[in-house]
Amino acid sequence: MNITRRTFGTGALGVSFAAAIPKAVFAEEGALADGVLERGDFWTALDAYIYAYPLVTMEYTRRVLTNVPRPLGTKAPMGQIGRLREYPNAAFRDVTAPNADTLYTYGFFDVGKEPYVFSLPDMDGRYALFPMLDGWTNVFDVPGKRTTGTGAQTYAVTGPGWTGTLPPGMTEYKSPTDLFWLLGRIYCTGTPEDYAEVHRIQDEISAVPLSAYGKSYTPPEGKVDPSIDMKTAVRDQVNALDAVAYFTLFCELMKTNPPAAADAPILERLATIGIVPGQDFDASKLDVALQAHVPKIAFGKIMLHFKKSDGDITDINGWAYTTKTGLYGTNYIQRALITAIGLGANRPQDAVYPTSTNPGSGLLSRDYMGSEKYIMSFPKGQLPPVNGFWSLTMYDDKYFFVANPLNRYSISPRQDLKANADGSVDIYIQNESPGADKENNWLPSPKGKFILMLRLYWPKESNPSIIDGSWVIPPAKKAS
Repeated sequence: MNITRRTFGTGALGVSFAAAIPKAVFAEEGALADGVLERGDFWTALDAYIYAYPLVTMEYTRRVLTNVPRPLGTKAPMGQIGRLREYPNAAFRDVTAPNADTLYTYGFFDVGKEPYVFSLPDMDGRYALFPMLDGWTNVFDVPGKRTTGTGAQTYAVTGPGWTGTLPPGMTEYKSPTDLFWLLGRIYCTGTPEDYAEVHRIQDEISAVPLSAYGKSYTPPEGKVDPSIDMKTAVRDQVNALDAVAYFTLFCELMKTNPPAAADAPILERLATIGIVPGQDFDASKLDVALQAHVPKIAFGKIMLHFKKSDGDITDINGWAYTTKTGLYGTNYIQRALITAIGLGANRPQDAVYPTSTNPGSGLLSRDYMGSEKYIMSFPKGQLPPVNGFWSLTMYDDKYFFVANPLNRYSISPRQDLKANADGSVDIYIQNESPGADKENNWLPSPKGKFILMLRLYWPKESNPSIIDGSWVIPPAKKAS
C-alpha cells in the first residue's frame, strides 16, 4: 500500500497539485443542468460531503493501518501499539514526506466499550509528544514534554459515554468519539546509540484495556480482512465512493463518533437530505440527479480551498504553511483540506510544517532544480525559533528522500552548523558538495526537481514566532 502524504505527520501542504483543481471543478459543474446550481439541496450535499470527509477518511485509514495480525512497520492491529524503529532511507516508498527527526509510536483504539490505559516511562528530558486524534481528526489532548513533562506518567483514554472510576494517580483524557488515533513521536538523533535508547523507551510504552490494568495481558492477534484494499491510497479509495455509499458509511460512523454540539446548525441542514446523527442514511431524500456529481465537485472544492483560504494558509517567500490545524471548530473546509493533504496534523503549538516548491520570487518563479544552487540565509539570532527542534528536509518531486553521498536527508543543528563571521548561518542547497569546509551546512539535492519542508516542533509562541507571524521564513534564493 502507498499511504498518502502525511499519514504519519502532519501538516505538509500539497502545493503542487492544487493548481489543477479549478478546471476540473468547473468542467464538472458545466456538465450540470443550469438549474442544479441554483438548488439549495445541491449545495447542502456539497457541504455534507466536506463535513463528513475527515470521519470517512479516518475510518478508511484505520482499516488499512490495522489490517495485520501483529504490529509490523507502519501498521498495528486495533488496540495495539506499533513502533517504528529507524528512519527511512532513499529507497523507502511506503509513506510520502517521511521525517528523519522522530520515531513514531502509534495505534488505533476503540474506547467505546472500556477505556485504554497508557503508561509512559521516564524520558529524562527527551523531547516527545503523544497527540491523540478523535474520529473527526481533532487533536483532543497532547501529553508530552510541552504539556505534561517527560517524567513517568499513566493516563486513561475514556470514551464519550464512559462514567466509571479510574485507579488513583491516573490522569483521564476523554475522547469525544469511540475511535481515537495515537500518533506519538519521540525525538532521535539517528545514531546507533540514540536508536538503542529510543527503542528502550518505545518498549516501555504500554497500552492495555482498563480491565487488564495491573494484570498480565497479551493482546489478541489481529484479524485480517482480505476484502480491505491494502494497495490503493486511502484518499483514492475515499474519493472513489459514490454519494450513497459515502453518506451511508458516514451515518453509520456517526453512531459511535458523535458530532460536536457546535455542529447543530449544519446538522439541521443535512437532515433535509437524509443525514441525521444516530440514524441510517435516508437516500430517498438525496435527489438521484445530484448523486453522481457531488463527490467530484465537493473534493474539488476542498482542494480549491488551498488557493482561496481566506487566511487559513500563509504564503510568504515561497513557503506555504498553516497554523490552523489540530483543532478546527466549525471551519469544516479547513478540516477537510488538512485531512486530504496532511492527515494527522498536530496543533500549531506542537508543530508547523512550511513547504516550498520554488523560491517564490515573482509570478514566473520556477520549481527548484538540482541543476541550480540555492542558499537559505538566516541572519544572526534568526534561526527557526523553537522550544523543541527544527529541521529542513529535502524531498524529490514525489515527496521522497533523495540519495546522496552523505546519506543526509535533512539538516538541522545536529550537523553542527557553521556560522559566518557576522553570526549568520547559510544552508547550501545543491546537488554537488559546496566544499569540505561548508559540508556541515550542505543539504544535498537531486539533479532534477525537488521540494523543501521546514519542520518546527514546539515553536515559540511569542516574538519571534511563526505562529503570530513575528518570525518570517527566509527564502531559498539562487546563489549568485
